Amino acid sequence: MATGAGMLLGLSAWIAYLTWPRTFNDPLPQCLPVIRVIDGRLAVQLRADALLADVSGPGFRSELAAYLHFEYLQTHAGLGRSRVLLTSKNFEDGLRYQIFLVPENNVLVDVPYLDQLELQGYIPGYKLLPVTFEGLARKRLETAVFEGSYNPGHVPQLASLPRSKLLAPLASFLVFKSRTDRRVREHIEPVPTTLSYPQAEQLAADILDVTRFYNLPLDIFLGIGAMENDYMNVRGDLDHAVWKRRPQRGDLVLKRARGRVLVSDYAMGVWQITRETLRRAHELYLKDKRDYSILPPRLRPSKQFTFDLDDSEVLTTYAGLLLRHLLDLSNGDVAKAIGAYNGSLQRPNYQYAAGVEAVALYARGFLERAANLDGLSVGQTWLAPPPRLTRGNQIAAGLRAFPYKNIQVSSE
Repeated sequence: MATGAGMLLGLSAWIAYLTWPRTFNDPLPQCLPVIRVIDGRLAVQLRADALLADVSGPGFRSELAAYLHFEYLQTHAGLGRSRVLLTSKNFEDGLRYQIFLVPENNVLVDVPYLDQLELQGYIPGYKLLPVTFEGLARKRLETAVFEGSYNPGHVPQLASLPRSKLLAPLASFLVFKSRTDRRVREHIEPVPTTLSYPQAEQLAADILDVTRFYNLPLDIFLGIGAMENDYMNVRGDLDHAVWKRRPQRGDLVLKRARGRVLVSDYAMGVWQITRETLRRAHELYLKDKRDYSILPPRLRPSKQFTFDLDDSEVLTTYAGLLLRHLLDLSNGDVAKAIGAYNGSLQRPNYQYAAGVEAVALYARGFLERAANLDGLSVGQTWLAPPPRLTRGNQIAAGLRAFPYKNIQVSSE
């Protein structure tokens, strides 16, 4: 009697769910569900071997972007790593990469879970798709090929990689970080503007030029940019102000008292350099003996100091000079130099330094792995042959290209 009442309640809930007047981004599969009681819990399952949730929206055209988001969801989706899948498929307009989650196949659990992921900005939306065991195994195999390709046993060290191998993966990393920023994901006002790919390419080139010029560790510099503003150009600490003995040219004086002045000290640009720190960085630049003609013109500071640099690439140069200066004064203590960037040499912010080093570790690993592929498209080369190949050519291409003969595919 209780089971029958539970099933009747479940069927009523299912009908209400389908007929309730609200808008879905993507409809549920058009098939009748099966209502069961599993371990004392009501379950509404679709008639399929398994269920997938396509969470890639229109799909990714960039393999690097797709792989970054794939790894991101492995960490943030709250599922086991084997329940996040990455595949590639040829469409009429070209190759696209898709990310799937493998939920429980219980609509009463899966839909609220996916709605929450969408609300938190981790996914753009979702579409539930029934799949056979064979289809699921194929997607797991494709995922294993991607993971095997991006996680080889040995990769070259970041410091040894040439600029040509770093530029594209670095630009993809910058775009990814800006788009997964919490303010962007959760639409926290004012929502910062994320990087376009052309903007990211330019910033990536500037970062590579500056780190090479000042002999800086690229991963640490990237960690600072991520911790400061995820590489987006937004003013920060708008209410921050400092007391000075006397105002200097360009200062925004907020208050005068007892022979001193309170001046605005907000932070600007990708690297969140405050106005007073910018003034000190310019003083360092004027004393610096390096040959700045080596840098591209857009990265060379003017001899004349100005605060009007919010949209200027020169801020990347100033940030590099500051970090170089702090590293030199810290006698090789990298954590102290990083902490001083967000504090001072007397009171370094070691919590900030730990965050920078965490991002640096991931950035270094991704760049080394991506650069190791040297522009090779795993999806295009091994997984998604052109749609008009004959059957014989498909087999031949597969025998030539597929790199893993004894690959293990999880069935979780």
